[in-house]
Amino acid sequence: MREALNRLRAVAAIASLTAASSPIFAADHAEAPLVESDQAADIADVYAFLDPNDNSKVILAFDVHGFIVPGENGNLGAFDHDVLFQFNIENTGDAAPDKFILVNFDEQSSRSQPQIATVTIPGSKKPDTISFTAPTTVASSTASTPPPPVITTDPASGISFFAGLTDDPFFFDIPAFNRFVASVLGGTPDVSLLNRGRNTFAGYNVQMIALSVPANLLKGPAGNVIGVSATTLRQRNVHYSEKRDPFGAGNFAPIDRMGVPAINTVLIPFARKNEYNRATTVDDAAGKFAGDIVATLTALGTDATHIGILANVAVLNGDMLRLDTSVADTGPQGGTNAGAGFPNGRRPADDVIDTILFLVTNEALTTGDHVNANDVPFRDAFPFFAAPQQPFPPGTVDDNTRN
Repeated sequence: MREALNRLRAVAAIASLTAASSPIFAADHAEAPLVESDQAADIADVYAFLDPNDNSKVILAFDVHGFIVPGENGNLGAFDHDVLFQFNIENTGDAAPDKFILVNFDEQSSRSQPQIATVTIPGSKKPDTISFTAPTTVASSTASTPPPPVITTDPASGISFFAGLTDDPFFFDIPAFNRFVASVLGGTPDVSLLNRGRNTFAGYNVQMIALSVPANLLKGPAGNVIGVSATTLRQRNVHYSEKRDPFGAGNFAPIDRMGVPAINTVLIPFARKNEYNRATTVDDAAGKFAGDIVATLTALGTDATHIGILANVAVLNGDMLRLDTSVADTGPQGGTNAGAGFPNGRRPADDVIDTILFLVTNEALTTGDHVNANDVPFRDAFPFFAAPQQPFPPGTVDDNTRN
């Protein structure tokens, strides 16, 4: 925990030296009213980490449409073809992204056939643009054994791609956290409320997009450090016709964005959550939400020192994960070595909630929320996220989703 704090301080110090430039559209499970009714575009989590098997590759991932129960894998396993899924990469040391990785899917034609994804990294000139197609992994709501992940590697760029259902990788006790926060705001903090130790996300699946990208395709003038966030977008106009399904047209508008975990969920007031998701990382750096973040932390009893650490990371350089690609990542499940994880990017096994609780409570709470690992182990190779939960065989007693 202390190591994570020191790294957050270092990130905050770096952020305080940078300035914002041009804007981008940059959330957590159903954290805002708009995405509650648009699950297909609701970003749950964003990840950026070095491949522990080959540190020359950066793993970029984000997931949408959380809380899919195994019995609905077949019905809810397809990506919305009207959503544009976007990774934002910053490599010049400010709050504005310098490179985008765009992913879109064709319309699902059959529950038993893959969708075709198109992955595009626009270049400054057409010959510099990277583009390739790849099939998704078809989900099953009947098989007891999950399907193996379908991985496509583009020979020209060396980028590998996966898209499909995985076990939801977030591990966190939401009811316990909310009860603890209520006790703090009520003036009688009760740490024992965090003792439940139940993972709210256990037993559920999520739609995951993951890429393995050579680091040299992402790095820029800022050297080894890159910023990473994700955005989902829809076209502004939807056309309805008796002769065909509804279709989008016009410019794309942001629906959801995310970088650092829990910022919108925990620190942004409810009345501004939709606004936050439609804003940009440049808006963050300009201080558009700084007052709200500071006010929330103050109400939670966070002192000025720790408000500075958290606010600097989430505000001064925009709401983006920062990954130092010179810090080696090693170990199973996407990496577990000390000092290489959150807030240096984010790996699947990083216990981000414990780190945030530690800082919000001025380092007083060292036990976190007592949910210290995912409900199932992560994979040790790309795409790293665990296989999706499947319906259990007859006679199985399951306690996974009894929250």
